[in-house]
Amino acid sequence: MDTIAIREETRTLGRELRRAIPDTYRAFGQLHSTALAPGALSTSTKELIALAISVTRECDGCIVAHAEGAARSGATAAEVAETLGVAILMNGGTATMYGPRAYQAFQDFAAARTNGQNSTHVDQDHHAPAGR
Repeated sequence: MDTIAIREETRTLGRELRRAIPDTYRAFGQLHSTALAPGALSTSTKELIALAISVTRECDGCIVAHAEGAARSGATAAEVAETLGVAILMNGGTATMYGPRAYQAFQDFAAARTNGQNSTHVDQDHHAPAGR
Protein backbone atom coordinates (compact mmCIF):
# COMPACT_ATOMS: atom_id res chain seq x y z
CA MET A 1 0.00 0.00 0.00
CA ASP A 2 1.41 3.39 -0.94
CA THR A 3 0.53 5.26 2.25
CA ILE A 4 1.78 8.63 1.06
CA ALA A 5 -0.14 8.41 -2.24
CA ILE A 6 -3.35 7.51 -0.39
CA ARG A 7 -2.84 10.37 2.04
CA GLU A 8 -2.26 12.85 -0.78
CA GLU A 9 -5.19 11.56 -2.85
CA THR A 10 -7.48 11.85 0.17
CA ARG A 11 -6.30 15.39 0.84
CA THR A 12 -6.79 16.40 -2.78
CA LEU A 13 -10.26 14.90 -3.04
CA GLY A 14 -11.29 16.36 0.31
CA ARG A 15 -10.30 19.94 -0.48
CA GLU A 16 -13.09 20.60 -2.98
CA LEU A 17 -15.79 19.17 -0.75
CA ARG A 18 -14.35 21.02 2.25
CA ARG A 19 -14.66 24.29 0.29
CA ALA A 20 -18.30 23.43 -0.51
CA ILE A 21 -19.24 22.64 3.12
CA PRO A 22 -16.68 24.41 5.31
CA ASP A 23 -18.83 24.50 8.45
CA THR A 24 -19.29 20.74 8.37
CA TYR A 25 -15.58 20.13 7.97
CA ARG A 26 -14.76 22.66 10.69
CA ALA A 27 -17.18 20.90 13.06
CA PHE A 28 -15.73 17.50 12.15
CA GLY A 29 -12.22 18.84 12.77
CA GLN A 30 -13.27 20.03 16.23
CA LEU A 31 -14.88 16.66 16.97
CA HIS A 32 -11.71 14.92 15.76
CA SER A 33 -9.48 17.04 18.00
CA THR A 34 -11.75 16.64 21.02
CA ALA A 35 -12.24 12.89 20.63
CA LEU A 36 -8.51 12.20 20.26
CA ALA A 37 -7.37 14.54 23.05
CA PRO A 38 -5.87 12.80 26.07
CA GLY A 39 -8.29 12.09 28.89
CA ALA A 40 -9.03 8.83 30.67
CA LEU A 41 -7.46 7.24 27.57
CA SER A 42 -4.22 8.46 26.07
CA THR A 43 -4.15 9.86 22.53
CA SER A 44 -2.11 6.81 21.54
CA THR A 45 -4.81 4.43 22.82
CA LYS A 46 -7.49 6.44 21.02
CA GLU A 47 -5.51 6.31 17.77
CA LEU A 48 -5.20 2.54 18.16
CA ILE A 49 -8.98 2.28 18.60
CA ALA A 50 -9.50 4.47 15.55
CA LEU A 51 -7.05 2.32 13.58
CA ALA A 52 -8.93 -0.86 14.49
CA ILE A 53 -12.22 0.73 13.47
CA SER A 54 -10.63 1.91 10.22
CA VAL A 55 -9.71 -1.70 9.42
CA THR A 56 -13.21 -2.97 10.16
CA ARG A 57 -14.70 -0.16 8.05
CA GLU A 58 -12.27 -1.03 5.21
CA CYS A 59 -11.28 2.63 4.78
CA ASP A 60 -7.76 3.06 3.34
CA GLY A 61 -7.77 6.82 3.94
CA CYS A 62 -8.78 6.27 7.57
CA ILE A 63 -6.14 3.56 7.97
CA VAL A 64 -3.45 5.90 6.70
CA ALA A 65 -4.58 8.78 8.90
CA HIS A 66 -4.78 6.73 12.09
CA ALA A 67 -1.63 4.71 11.38
CA GLU A 68 0.13 8.05 11.11
CA GLY A 69 -1.60 9.25 14.29
CA ALA A 70 -0.57 6.08 16.12
CA ALA A 71 3.04 6.52 15.04
CA ARG A 72 3.02 10.21 15.94
CA SER A 73 1.48 9.58 19.36
CA GLY A 74 4.13 7.00 20.27
CA ALA A 75 2.33 3.69 19.76
CA THR A 76 4.66 0.74 19.39
CA ALA A 77 4.62 -1.86 16.64
CA ALA A 78 3.60 -4.47 19.21
CA GLU A 79 0.63 -2.35 20.32
CA VAL A 80 -0.45 -1.84 16.71
CA ALA A 81 -0.13 -5.55 15.96
CA GLU A 82 -2.24 -6.53 19.00
CA THR A 83 -4.83 -3.88 18.14
CA LEU A 84 -5.06 -5.30 14.62
CA GLY A 85 -5.46 -8.77 16.11
CA VAL A 86 -8.58 -7.55 17.91
CA ALA A 87 -9.85 -6.02 14.64
CA ILE A 88 -9.38 -9.40 12.96
CA LEU A 89 -11.25 -11.10 15.82
CA MET A 90 -14.17 -8.70 15.47
CA ASN A 91 -14.28 -8.50 11.67
CA GLY A 92 -13.06 -11.90 10.52
CA GLY A 93 -11.59 -12.56 7.10
CA THR A 94 -11.89 -9.04 5.70
CA ALA A 95 -9.73 -7.73 8.52
CA THR A 96 -7.00 -10.17 7.51
CA MET A 97 -6.77 -8.15 4.28
CA TYR A 98 -6.97 -4.66 5.80
CA GLY A 99 -5.04 -5.40 9.01
CA PRO A 100 -1.74 -5.94 7.18
CA ARG A 101 -2.37 -2.71 5.22
CA ALA A 102 -2.78 -0.85 8.49
CA TYR A 103 0.36 -2.46 9.96
CA GLN A 104 2.40 -1.50 6.89
CA ALA A 105 1.05 2.06 7.01
CA PHE A 106 2.05 2.32 10.69
CA GLN A 107 5.51 0.93 9.93
CA ASP A 108 5.95 3.47 7.11
CA PHE A 109 5.08 6.39 9.38
CA ALA A 110 7.06 5.04 12.34
CA ALA A 111 10.13 4.60 10.12
CA ALA A 112 9.76 8.14 8.80
CA ARG A 113 9.53 9.39 12.38
CA THR A 114 12.61 7.38 13.39
CA ASN A 115 14.53 8.75 10.41
CA GLY A 116 13.68 12.31 11.44
CA GLN A 117 11.28 12.99 8.59
CA ASN A 118 8.44 15.29 9.53
CA SER A 119 5.13 13.52 9.02
CA THR A 120 2.26 15.96 8.77
CA HIS A 121 -1.16 14.86 9.99
CA VAL A 122 -4.18 15.00 7.72
CA ASP A 123 -6.47 16.90 10.06
CA GLN A 124 -9.83 17.66 8.55
CA ASP A 125 -9.72 16.02 5.14
CA HIS A 126 -8.46 12.54 5.96
CA HIS A 127 -11.90 10.98 6.00
CA ALA A 128 -13.03 12.31 2.62
CA PRO A 129 -14.03 9.55 0.22
CA ALA A 130 -11.03 8.22 -1.68
CA GLY A 131 -12.18 5.93 -4.40
CA ARG A 132 -14.91 4.29 -2.29
